[in-house]
Amino acid sequence: MKFIAGPCVIESAELLDTVAEKIVAINRELGTDIIFKASFDKANRTSLSSFRGPGLEKGLLMLQDVKSKWGLKLLTDIHESWQAAPVGEVVDVIQIPAFLCRQTDLLVAAAKTGKIVNIKKAQFLSGVDMKYPYEKALNSGAKEIWLTERGNIYGYNNLVVDFRNIPDMLGIAPTVVMDCTHSVQRPGAAGGKTGGNREFVPSMALAAKAFGANGFFFEVHPDPDNAKSDGPNMLKLDDLESLIKKLLSC
Repeated sequence: MKFIAGPCVIESAELLDTVAEKIVAINRELGTDIIFKASFDKANRTSLSSFRGPGLEKGLLMLQDVKSKWGLKLLTDIHESWQAAPVGEVVDVIQIPAFLCRQTDLLVAAAKTGKIVNIKKAQFLSGVDMKYPYEKALNSGAKEIWLTERGNIYGYNNLVVDFRNIPDMLGIAPTVVMDCTHSVQRPGAAGGKTGGNREFVPSMALAAKAFGANGFFFEVHPDPDNAKSDGPNMLKLDDLESLIKKLLSC
């Protein structure tokens, strides 16, 4: 079972260290190998004035520091194909954002790095549709490809998860990850920001496990209400260990 956890965006070195220290402690306690996630640039924020992060150059230096200091594997997302090569020098998993999962050049560039490629399912696609992004990455040289469920658009400012997408995607890829925090988003529903319902995160995780998910993605923060991105749907850092324990035991 794979676990991915970390803050939505790189806010500061102090935040990265706080989250990394907790993840290392959980790994030691539970025997897990949680992959550390943080974004160097949130290029798809709702508003132009929203915080985006430190950018590629500084962000990769900060992520490399997490790897060197804490010994954690890393995951981050890219939004443009030219970012793949430098990102691939630092991280273990390159993530393709949901809105961009059909961008051929992005998938090809990620695949060519030789790193694991995690493709998030678009909010407008079915699980079966993910055959085509998967094949683009596979035929471009990717050795390991994960697919991630994160809900579908349901009217305005809302998402719904059709858990049938998980077994459908398991018919395509051996690893299917449930994005337990983005799936409880309320896109654009908080006055120029994305809202969410973090109280449903544990249920999303447990339901996904019942449908066969073998990977789980959690954005976490020590103080989600004051996070600079995605706070309403992020899991509190102190709640991460108990939820992972529950997933491991069921």
